[in-house]
Amino acid sequence: MPFVSADLDLTLVMDDDRTLRVPSTLVYAVDNPYAVTALFRTADGDVTWVFGRDLLDDGLIEPAGEGDVTVWPTVVDNRPVVCLALASPAGSALLQLDAGALRVFLDESYELVEMGHEGEHLDIDAALAELLGDAPTR
Repeated sequence: MPFVSADLDLTLVMDDDRTLRVPSTLVYAVDNPYAVTALFRTADGDVTWVFGRDLLDDGLIEPAGEGDVTVWPTVVDNRPVVCLALASPAGSALLQLDAGALRVFLDESYELVEMGHEGEHLDIDAALAELLGDAPTR
């Protein structure tokens, strides 16, 4: 299945304003057309999050999201970045990534599946079968 990926260095902003480099990979695959998967490589192991592609795109322009994931644009050291605030029962994190690199990645994803055409790439029958555990229909 076609996909695009980008290896990026994100910045983890800690409570005391120290920062830590977090090597990461963003992946967009046609078989999951609404989502972007992020793999964060940490000293404690890899952490995977899945975001809505539209959430990341919106977060390039204005604050977006609610609950476990929020995204917003800002400027750090005179360069545009996108902030990702992540929350889970295990903890929370504030990450920053280069806005230009995110824009390039998203533009490449739109070359695979145009915005608004994601539904054309879903196999609804297979998704329903998976949700229903391949239960026979009556």
